[in-house]
Formats: sequence, C-alpha cells, structure tokens
Amino acid sequence: MFKEFREFIKRGNVIDLAVAVIIGAAFGKIITTLVEGIVMPPIGLVLGKVDFASLFYVLDTSKGTPASLADAKTKGIPIIAYGQFLNDVINFLIVAFVVFLVVRAFNRMKSKQATDEGPTTKDCPHCLTTIPLKATRCAACCADLQAA
Repeated sequence: MFKEFREFIKRGNVIDLAVAVIIGAAFGKIITTLVEGIVMPPIGLVLGKVDFASLFYVLDTSKGTPASLADAKTKGIPIIAYGQFLNDVINFLIVAFVVFLVVRAFNRMKSKQATDEGPTTKDCPHCLTTIPLKATRCAACCADLQAA
C-alpha cells in the first residue's frame, strides 16, 4: 500500500494540484486583503461611512439592542451578520473575475501559438485521410505522396 501511495504522489498531476492549492490559498489572502482594505472602504464611504464587515440584523431584542457586532456576540444576542457575507461575495466575484482573465489570456496565448505554428496535418490526395504534414506515404491507402 505504501508503494502504491508513493507512486500516486510521484505523478506530476498530484504535485501540480498541490502547488495550485498552495498558490490559490496565498492568492485568496491577497484578494481578501484587497477587498477588505482597498475595495470596501470607498464603497462604504459612498454609502454613508458604512463598514460592511460590521453590518448585522438583530433577531431578538429582548436582551437589548447591541451597539456593535462584537457587543452582540459578547451578550449572546442572536443576530444575522450579513456584512461579512457581503464582503465574502465581493471577494468571490473578484477572485472569479481574475481567474476568468487569467484563463482568457492563457487561451488567447495558446490559440495564437497554434496559429503561429501553422498546420501540422494534410489530407491524402488519393483517399482524403488526414495524415501528418511530413508524411511521404499515406498510412490508409499506402499511396506514395512524393509523386503526387
């Protein structure tokens, strides 16, 4: 079982996945800092100096009305802390948009590279089978392509 596990770990795609998860976690921290420190303060200022992370809705006012989110948690007052949820949604949208831009740029680069290389196959003039561009004999009909 240990040998099988070692072979599993040696595969390149497992290592690639591990690297992607680590980089993704680090990237997530960067995006969280971006959202909480740079994106949300101006939005909060435009909406009347609101700190989104501290927005909440009190479900039960029988224990009093808390002055802040921390006060509500300290007093054990049931609340819905929707401000952090808004931050997390904006965080997700930014991450999704950046991933979209990276994938789009990669696909454009890949398609440009494919067009720069030119065609790699051709059709046999005798049987119309697709064959490699450098082939001298068709694998399907055995026609000599140098004479054609």
